[in-house]
Amino acid sequence: MSDRLEQQFAFLNEADRLKSVLRATTLVDGSRPENSGEHSWHLALYALVLADQAGPGVDINRVIRMLLVHDLVEIDVGDVPIHSANGLAHGSVETVAAEAKAADRIFGLLPRDLGHNLRALWEEFEAAETPDAIFAKSLDRVQPVMANLMSGGGTWTTYNVTAEQLESRVGVKIAKGAPRLWNWIKGQTAAFFAR
Repeated sequence: MSDRLEQQFAFLNEADRLKSVLRATTLVDGSRPENSGEHSWHLALYALVLADQAGPGVDINRVIRMLLVHDLVEIDVGDVPIHSANGLAHGSVETVAAEAKAADRIFGLLPRDLGHNLRALWEEFEAAETPDAIFAKSLDRVQPVMANLMSGGGTWTTYNVTAEQLESRVGVKIAKGAPRLWNWIKGQTAAFFAR
């Protein structure tokens, strides 16, 4: 029992490092960059509050669990902004390999059964093929959009993002998992990009 607890707390203590990973996205008030721990918590809350936007068969409890672990690999890899053109590219072969290596290490801290279950949730999120993962991935794209809207443009200004880029890099993923939500958000972003 004590070995299992030691492994569980080793993982939990390591997960605390996610609070030190700064993201490109700022808080909605624009005062400072959001950290990845805050992002994961906020996404879990998004899932809880926006559950009515999920498609048929989506299990919100699984979505919340997925969102709580989805960015743990950033402890080793860091945040790879979707609009950034510098360093690691979002979704590149190099980024995917680095994240898989991080997942091996981080989920490997846990007892085998628990590590396997959480790793499987992370892999499901990354693959974005199940209804739960598709909805979770759409929320992962929604939250930064809302932060950028509330902060006067945020990373869209930093990375010179166009409406077309937002549609192709973000909108497509949101629309796949939460089409009504994307229609509403697209309307909200139109004023910003019209300027």
